[in-house]
Amino acid sequence: MPGVTSATMKPETQSTTIQGEQSDDDNPLDELLHAAQIDADDKDSGQHALTLRMWVIGTIFAIIGCGLNTLFTLRSPSISIAASTAQLLAYPAGRLWDKAVPSRTFPIFGKRFSLNPHPFSPKEHCLIYIMVNITYFTRMTADLLVEQKRFFGLDSGWGYQLLMILSLFLIGFAFAGLTRSVLVEPRKIIWPGVLSATALMSVLHNRKMSPEESDTSNRPESDSQRPRRMSGFAFFCLIFAVSFCWYWLPDFIFPALSYFSFVCWIKPGSTVINQVFGVSSGMGLLPFTFDWSQVAYVASPLLVPSWAIINIAVALVIWVYIVAPACYYSNVWNTAYLPFQSSSIFDNTGNVYNVSRIISDGCFDVDVSKYESYSPVYMPMTYALNTFALAIATLASLISWTALEHRSSIATVLRESTRLRLFSKRNTRPNQGASDTGDVPAWWYLICLALGITLAIFAIEYWSIELRWYGVLLAFAVGGIFFFPITLLYANANMKVGIEVFCRIIAGFVWEGRVVANTWFVGLGYTTILDGLSFAQDMKLCLYYHIPPFEVFLVQWTGMLIGTIGQVGIVNWALDNIKDICTSNAINGFTCPFSQTNFNTSIIWGGIGPRRFFSPKSGYRSLFYLLIIGGLLPVIMHVLKRKYPCSFWKHVSVPLLLGGLNYIPPATGMNYGSWAIVGIFFGVFLRRRHNGWWRRYNFILSSSLESSVSFGGMIIFFAVYYSGVSGKLKWWGTEVYKDTCD
Repeated sequence: MPGVTSATMKPETQSTTIQGEQSDDDNPLDELLHAAQIDADDKDSGQHALTLRMWVIGTIFAIIGCGLNTLFTLRSPSISIAASTAQLLAYPAGRLWDKAVPSRTFPIFGKRFSLNPHPFSPKEHCLIYIMVNITYFTRMTADLLVEQKRFFGLDSGWGYQLLMILSLFLIGFAFAGLTRSVLVEPRKIIWPGVLSATALMSVLHNRKMSPEESDTSNRPESDSQRPRRMSGFAFFCLIFAVSFCWYWLPDFIFPALSYFSFVCWIKPGSTVINQVFGVSSGMGLLPFTFDWSQVAYVASPLLVPSWAIINIAVALVIWVYIVAPACYYSNVWNTAYLPFQSSSIFDNTGNVYNVSRIISDGCFDVDVSKYESYSPVYMPMTYALNTFALAIATLASLISWTALEHRSSIATVLRESTRLRLFSKRNTRPNQGASDTGDVPAWWYLICLALGITLAIFAIEYWSIELRWYGVLLAFAVGGIFFFPITLLYANANMKVGIEVFCRIIAGFVWEGRVVANTWFVGLGYTTILDGLSFAQDMKLCLYYHIPPFEVFLVQWTGMLIGTIGQVGIVNWALDNIKDICTSNAINGFTCPFSQTNFNTSIIWGGIGPRRFFSPKSGYRSLFYLLIIGGLLPVIMHVLKRKYPCSFWKHVSVPLLLGGLNYIPPATGMNYGSWAIVGIFFGVFLRRRHNGWWRRYNFILSSSLESSVSFGGMIIFFAVYYSGVSGKLKWWGTEVYKDTCD
């Protein structure tokens, strides 16, 4: 829990990690923590985190960011404000408060309260970050509201929407809180995704020294005579400025740099060349790009451990460069008549599937006679392989992998959940020097869980939504089963493995023909996992800054309320006030692209249903055999790891080999290929050959690139695309990549 050092952790929680994956000899734990500027001691123990400054700045950034991200997820091209951008902008806001607000104190309930108790601290900054982080994740929950009200024509009102969105947050929050002892507290579970945030926090609050020079307590006197290196803050500012300026080229002035398929430019009419080297509809065999947003489309490669990157690189070679072309050119599932890669589904004429042709008149139910007279659904090769085949295999592998390698972790969770002290504070030592606010007992999270399930059941039953009460319980069971393995994998590898398709298949079998039920089952079964994962990651970040868990609990609750009200309010305002929204005639591009895609998916799985989709005539029934393969591979790998504990087998992760490419589509081989090249270069070559540079600047580099691209994208969007200026720029660099078969 936050504030508990490794010395006070229970022995069983210290050893909880992915066997053979986190303990890579080339990735020692202490080196990672040092490079990410994480201190074992609480250097700010005398400072408060729950200050008025934190509440005001955090609330303002959360409201603005949640509103903008919700609104512009409905637009094409879309824009999103990253939490790192808010983290960066919150620093000058906090320092301005230092200068402008007097240090006056007031008596409140017998205690003295100060408007400006001390300089803006990393603890306050950290709480601001976690408050905004959960409110900025809006796409999936906003899509649920748009699909139901706009596409399904079912307006249940604000009451239903508020209760359902809050229930998703609460269930995910409870998942995170109830598994803290095995997913957050162990020292060896690092959560690489937060390391760029800690690095940025450090360079902002300790700007004078380079990261390596900032810790001189254990250095010999001669080290102090060495020349001073560029400070972390100076390095961050330099990279931020260069990256911000450069991003104007691939994003606006010279977009061919982003889609740098130069081989296709040489032979634009060659179908095979474009299928092999194309970066949009091809396999992207030469994954070149000069756009960091393309490289980091999956995740920042500077934050992913090298063992995870190598696993996914091997998966890319096997599935996208070998298996997929072999199946494609063998015309498996009639894929040779379709693009090699696409996010769309197709009919029997090779055109994009027209969902409106199978919808009953006056409603959004599927008309079986229209469907049978129109066409079955056909999927491109990478769509069928990654979204369905490998996704099904991944589900089985997650269960086998968890049962074989993490039995002790599961036993710990079950054992703690049945102890009497579940209803009392745990016996842990508070932060040294911090106020003893105590721990958050597990029953608080149980109340959140019960409240979330109750709100969802009440909303579903009171407004007569198709899912019904037992659907809520079934979705909760699915989320509860898969939350631990998905989050454990992400906590060690910074890579997400999705189960959306699994949720849609279950809902399609149980509520065949009911598209709204399919939509909300996915929300309750999968979105809750993503919310819980985000909550758990923020808990880990606060642990690194020794913030008491009660304060974290309070701030995350505030973020949930802001995110719920903000999303519901903005979605309803947009749907009621933006002319022709979610249609091709919408002003300013508010065509709801993500919601439209999810609507089509809901129609396929909720309307057509998996029974027809996996019928013998479709040819996709054989995909279910992958459950056997996915379940057996972890068993084989477990045996090899035990027999050869010091071999390379210890670094193999079956869930990543099967599910690491789950962003394809819409991600492409170019995204994963460039991501793997950059990740291996920094995580293996640079770390070994230039370890000093890597320790000083790797995570700062990641943070500066992420924040500069996010900030630059926002500026370019409003200055260029939103204003209409982009249509006036047209030259070879804006057109060459478009004039190909790709």
